[in-house]
Amino acid sequence: MMFLQRILFVVLASLVAFTTLPARAETPDAALAKLLDEAKAAASVPGACAQPGVDRLVRIFCDGKIRIGVREYYPLFGTREGSARSGYDVDVARGLAKHLGVEPVFTRVNAASRIPLLADDKIDLTIATMGHNAQRDGQARFIRPHYYQSETIIVGPKGLTIRDWPDVASRTICVTIGNGSNAQIVSHNARLMLFDEAGVLPDRLRDETCTLAAQDDSFFDYYFTDPAFAGSYDRKFGFAQLPWGMAVALSGSDRLARALDLTSQIFHRDGIFLDIAKENRIGLGFLQRQRAVWNRPECNTDTGASNPACVLPPLSSVLEPTPIAAQVAAIEGWIQKHTGIAVQLPMFKTMPAWSLFKAGIINSLVLVAGALVATLLFALILGALQSSRSFLLRWPARALTVILQSSPVVLTLVISAAVALALFPYSSAVAIGAAIVALGLMNGANAGQAIAEAMHTLRTERGGPPAPTTELFGRAVSRSATQIVSFLVNAAKGTPIASFIGAPELLSALTDITSFASGRASTYSLLLVFYVCVVIVVVWLCDKLRVWLERRQMVTA
Repeated sequence: MMFLQRILFVVLASLVAFTTLPARAETPDAALAKLLDEAKAAASVPGACAQPGVDRLVRIFCDGKIRIGVREYYPLFGTREGSARSGYDVDVARGLAKHLGVEPVFTRVNAASRIPLLADDKIDLTIATMGHNAQRDGQARFIRPHYYQSETIIVGPKGLTIRDWPDVASRTICVTIGNGSNAQIVSHNARLMLFDEAGVLPDRLRDETCTLAAQDDSFFDYYFTDPAFAGSYDRKFGFAQLPWGMAVALSGSDRLARALDLTSQIFHRDGIFLDIAKENRIGLGFLQRQRAVWNRPECNTDTGASNPACVLPPLSSVLEPTPIAAQVAAIEGWIQKHTGIAVQLPMFKTMPAWSLFKAGIINSLVLVAGALVATLLFALILGALQSSRSFLLRWPARALTVILQSSPVVLTLVISAAVALALFPYSSAVAIGAAIVALGLMNGANAGQAIAEAMHTLRTERGGPPAPTTELFGRAVSRSATQIVSFLVNAAKGTPIASFIGAPELLSALTDITSFASGRASTYSLLLVFYVCVVIVVVWLCDKLRVWLERRQMVTA
């Protein structure tokens, strides 16, 4: 009996061991075929396609098409002439759609819109020269393995000596909105000039809008094939090497992501990515190495995309958090939970953003104070000159006032900046100083005209022997108190326009922050709150000034 029990125990143990053995790994091809069959079967069920929350892969088979976001102004990767699209990303998109057995429907995206369009369900997939960094893992689901790799490079005139980060401090670098490397550039005290599309960067270098530009090396490779461009500009240095990822939305795309993971494995293993790259004349080194990886037995399985030995990690671009980052995140979560409003406050969560935010506030306050003082000073000077009895003083001042009143404020700002930069090398102080002079002149000219008109009225009213000029001028200033105050307030309200010439005030700082962080709506709402508060304080102070001037007039009348 004991012998039989032992035999039965051995048999049962063997059965348990057999049933708990790990399932034999499938090839990516077999796993993909099974997944696609399941999705097609789900799509064929009556009413399934109309169900809310249906997985995007099922919906793709319901519609017979896949919506893909691609770029239209990125040479060699995504360009468009009329209705004809070309480039590596576009051909990869066509290859994926063909492999799934559906039609591709293309949508134009840029660096700033490619993730939001996924989240808003405007596209199913983005293939748009997007680097995969750890920060973006919270915004989209990246397909593994990656389909390309690049690094960001700084490009500028050959005669300009730029070797490393210390050489770019205080310089303005032209970049695209949403580029993952923007945060690193800002952290080295460089200024950013933002553009929607990378394709404009070479033109902005040529017309000297940009002294330096930063973009993926894969982008500039195309332009360096032009002898004229290569003769004038060169690569200064590179940084932030990162893999490129196709991406789908975080929610509702589990089956689609799995299908694309398997397809990407197959395309690497079979050299399909490599063949597409050859046709588009782009660098092959990364794709050649990846083909060898995905032909290894441990990678060429249905679990290869989750094997750390096979896939590349995302670039670690985690920014240093502020001491209150956790509390700010908790506040954001509480607001969204109780109001449904997604508030993002990146300037309080990372040190680069916080440093920019603080500097922006300080510079804005300096700019406002400087604009107020300059407006008052130019008002008194131009008012006195226009009131002068000397023709040689009066008419040049009036001509200058007419010119300033007829010129758009942006033009005055640009001229002021051009003069300042002709005299001094660019710096934050120079840009702020130029803005203060421009705003002071524009508003001071108008206030000065009001003073001159009050002076003329007082002379007419007085008759008889002329009063001392100093006394009359003081009364003219008091009489035009309301106009002076209105132009002082106008000067304070106009300070954000200083960002146009690179003055690092709050609008410019927040623009830099949103170039590498989310929450654009919340960020600019905060800008509105800041300037509302500043203008309220300025109005209060100016009202005190107006009351003082009016009382002074009553005393001297």
